[in-house]
Amino acid sequence: MLLIKTDRDNLLKPLQMVTGIVEKKQTMPILANVVIENQDNLLTFLTSDKEMQITARTCLNDKDHKNFSLTVSAKKFQDILRALDSDTEVSLFREDDRLIVKSSRNRFNLHILPSDDFPRIIEDNACLTEITVQQNVLKNLLNNVQYAIADQDLRYYLNGVLLAISAGEIKTVGTDTHRLALATAPSYTDEGVVHEAILPRKTVQELLKLLKDDDENSVKIEFFPKRVKFSFSDISFVSRVIDGNYINYSRAIPSRNEKRLELGRVKFLQALQRVAILSNPNELFRGVRLVIDKGNLCVISRNIEQEEAVEEIPVDYDNESIDICLKIPHLLDLLNHVAAESFLFSFASPSDSVLVTIPGRDDFCYVIMPIKI
Repeated sequence: MLLIKTDRDNLLKPLQMVTGIVEKKQTMPILANVVIENQDNLLTFLTSDKEMQITARTCLNDKDHKNFSLTVSAKKFQDILRALDSDTEVSLFREDDRLIVKSSRNRFNLHILPSDDFPRIIEDNACLTEITVQQNVLKNLLNNVQYAIADQDLRYYLNGVLLAISAGEIKTVGTDTHRLALATAPSYTDEGVVHEAILPRKTVQELLKLLKDDDENSVKIEFFPKRVKFSFSDISFVSRVIDGNYINYSRAIPSRNEKRLELGRVKFLQALQRVAILSNPNELFRGVRLVIDKGNLCVISRNIEQEEAVEEIPVDYDNESIDICLKIPHLLDLLNHVAAESFLFSFASPSDSVLVTIPGRDDFCYVIMPIKI
């Protein structure tokens, strides 16, 4: 029975949007599949890993197609479509428990499973609150903090990004307790709306891939007791949230760092990359020493073989000298992920946290704890 006859891209584009959460190893074999449904020429692709669920929709306007619902291997189906030329017309047939994918020169026979057996996430609870922001705003908020979250910390709430709404503002926070990133943007909501949710790492990574960079498309965010739903660009993305109370991040932001140094992002990044060549290979001890004096910044790294790299950068600084050690990855993460021409580094003493902001802006800050090397 013929189900669909359409261009390859009408199938491949929405399929690619949902396959990112499909794991190679699944406890339930059907979770390696994608649900494909057509209802009155509205074609839907759905995947899930039981923690999150992505649905992408596309309209088939050229012909009247059969209504159907089935599941097929997401990876195999995607690989087949990718292997075909972009202008190829593809036909899908169903024969018993098989999906036949045909083009003018190819025929692929795939095993299918009933869509009724697929475990879907259905939200029974009422929405607690919702907001709408531009896609590029949410993408920047997530991108500017996601690198600072912990990796497999026993304190589960540190393994995700805090998404918070309060006083007409939307915030994202990421921390592993050794560094903290905070980004803010106006949310244009009722100032009485207050809500927080901790998004898992995988959820953040998928959103960064799916959200657009332009300011013409919006995303609606709906908060539920144990989940959050993002709706944008014919995509519905439902994710669980990490249970737990987030730390009081405002207490970690220093307010008395009065020694300030502005550094160009590219120049400082290139200097760090050069001296990092002779840094310790062990991430735990991979530090850099910053010696700041009047008119000069000296960037120094050493390794366990007592090899040393030194680079000097002329700077506009006229204050007390500072000699402080920071982790190289903490600095590289900031410089590689946050788009800014320069950063303002504020110091108190060699043993106090460093505050990093963007000159002329109050929508981002980054706090780094010093180390001993």
